[in-house]
Amino acid sequence: MAAPPPLTLDEALCFALYSASRAVTTLYRPLLDPLGLTYPQYLVMLALWERDARTVRELADALQLDYGTLSPLLKRLEATGLVERHRRPEDERSVLVQLTAAGQALRESAACVPDRVATAMGLTPGDFERLRGTLQDLARAVREAPAA
Repeated sequence: MAAPPPLTLDEALCFALYSASRAVTTLYRPLLDPLGLTYPQYLVMLALWERDARTVRELADALQLDYGTLSPLLKRLEATGLVERHRRPEDERSVLVQLTAAGQALRESAACVPDRVATAMGLTPGDFERLRGTLQDLARAVREAPAA
């Protein structure tokens, strides 16, 4: 039996995911630059706008980031005056992250970002919902898959 032909770059699912991720991140840049946010910082802000006053651990879990990646993001957001970090009095090992007034106010300025992204993607609301659901299902399946 002949070996299957080698996989081409265009046939590789991993490359399609990588390419789409880079394209989407690039799409966000001109929308977030006027807000003074990078794409990863925007994700942190989304998590805090959804529910303020989270521990670093809760944020890391919500964003699926490790501490080494999240800590510099929080430090930069704190330096720009959008968040504050405080040790929790009931547990000195735990750090609480809270929005400042400026961080809360930025939410209004960022409210247009999701609609502008959806429009730029050329997806109908239904297509957008289906794609997001498919990607969430894919991410969940990969996280739950046994190690290869």
